[in-house]
Amino acid sequence: MSVLPPQAPVPSPPGRSWRLLDLALRVAGGVVAVVGAVATGLLELILSTVRVSGTLVGASVPVVVLANVALSWFAHAAVGRRWAVVLPATPWFVLMGAAAIRTSEGDLLLAGDNWVGLAMIVAGAMTFAVMGFRQVLAPPPARRDG
Repeated sequence: MSVLPPQAPVPSPPGRSWRLLDLALRVAGGVVAVVGAVATGLLELILSTVRVSGTLVGASVPVVVLANVALSWFAHAAVGRRWAVVLPATPWFVLMGAAAIRTSEGDLLLAGDNWVGLAMIVAGAMTFAVMGFRQVLAPPPARRDG
């Protein structure tokens, strides 16, 4: 009779199909983060022109902060890498940059004299910067390999 407690069997490493499924889910999560950034960026551009009695109200500024926090968190959770905050940040910055350039027809989505647009860009950039900085400083996750 042994005095040692019974030991649980050592789990076998995941098979190739599980690794491929994990990779596919991570890629799909990254794609969802990118599409979400484009969708919320377009919504924020639409909300940047909201006026009440002819005065800009800044409805897009809180939306940009909440959306960018959610997108950054989701990208990190779905992809599982610290650099994943870049996935929603890159299309968001490209979209905001494109909105600030005048087209050949003279159209401009974010003008320099629109305080809401400027506040939205600053708030969005700061939000992505803070979320990225938090990921860089976060301690590495605990390993579960026994």
